[in-house]
Amino acid sequence: MAETTREARTAAEPAPDTDGYCAPAVARAAPPEADGPPYAECVLCREPTEYPQSWKGPTLCPVCEWQEAQRNACSG
Repeated sequence: MAETTREARTAAEPAPDTDGYCAPAVARAAPPEADGPPYAECVLCREPTEYPQSWKGPTLCPVCEWQEAQRNACSG
């Protein structure tokens, strides 16, 4: 496996983090909060979430959402 040098880096490769700042990931649109039951279930633990069942896409309960944010956080 060849090493990537500064001269060989292409535009498709991310630049190294030189200022110590980790830019946040692209935020996805937050689903609207449900006014009442039925609530969507969490895709990880199957607990009820605060989002309506009609929401399209993955929904996470507050605990799993917090844990996912911790896993994705920049740990400098």
